[in-house]
Amino acid sequence: MPCASCKTYYAADLKACPVCKNVERVSPAVVPVRSTMLASEICPDPIALEEERERFLREFKSQVFASQAPANGNGNMRCIHDENHLSGAEPAAVCQGCYDHLQERVDVLEAALHMDLKEAAQIVYDAVWADPSDSTKTYENAAHALLTELRKRSGVAQVFGLLQPLSD
Repeated sequence: MPCASCKTYYAADLKACPVCKNVERVSPAVVPVRSTMLASEICPDPIALEEERERFLREFKSQVFASQAPANGNGNMRCIHDENHLSGAEPAAVCQGCYDHLQERVDVLEAALHMDLKEAAQIVYDAVWADPSDSTKTYENAAHALLTELRKRSGVAQVFGLLQPLSD
């Protein structure tokens, strides 16, 4: 800590200031930093600032749009899964976000179909012996129980009503 009178720093083991012989010390004063910026630079005009923001946003959006523009120039995005198009690339009809969402759903459905053989056998066994009073419905009960379990695992909603077979 410096001397209280002349502000000279000296060793802590000395009893008095070697310059002015004062014994009192004070904390060093903090000198305020003077800014070299003008007041107009600190607080810009809010209207000009908003215009600058809008201009930047327009330029940024145009750059993003330009980077996503198709390379073929005809306005159609090409499918990125060329391995599925043996006859050549086709225009994409689904955006990547929707494709990813549908791919997740397909993955869940596929996982539900990978049911273990023992689990499937247990479901069929439980369904057959759940209602032994009517032996004519055992196959129907087993099929219903198996389909219900698959729907539950895959997250497919229960359909109420008659399902129509797909036409060929």
